[in-house]
Amino acid sequence: MPQHTFTVNGEQVTVDAEDNVRLLWVLRDLLGITGPKYGCGINVCKACTSHINGKAFNPCAVPVSKIKTSDEITTIEGVADPDTGELHPMQQAWLERDVSQCGYCQPGQIMAAIAKVRKVKAEGRELSDADLDEIRNICRCGTYSRIREAIRSAAEKM
Repeated sequence: MPQHTFTVNGEQVTVDAEDNVRLLWVLRDLLGITGPKYGCGINVCKACTSHINGKAFNPCAVPVSKIKTSDEITTIEGVADPDTGELHPMQQAWLERDVSQCGYCQPGQIMAAIAKVRKVKAEGRELSDADLDEIRNICRCGTYSRIREAIRSAAEKM
């Protein structure tokens, strides 16, 4: 069986998996990282949103063979401060704004929001409604107004 080596949440890992296995299943089933959720499996719901090299992506749509040794994957488990355990400002804002209801989509929502805020800040501009509209993660509970409030709140602290 082919071996695949890459970095997840700051730790280099090597897994034995067929090339066509989706990265989401490698993360969840082989590495035990369950933050990224399986929703649709076709890159639509975005419940599995994680980061690859700092950018949001959906591991349900990426075969593990496309992940390079130099790639750094970050899941919701990797955004808190590893030394202190302090939550990322986006995670904290989610708690402060009482965003979560069922919670299933929340890891993906948070990861998409972090990537969006970082992108906007790197461009040297303020977060706009249009930026928030570009976040296409689905929330079955409909907490979109609280999600937007939390993103705006966290953006001020990031």
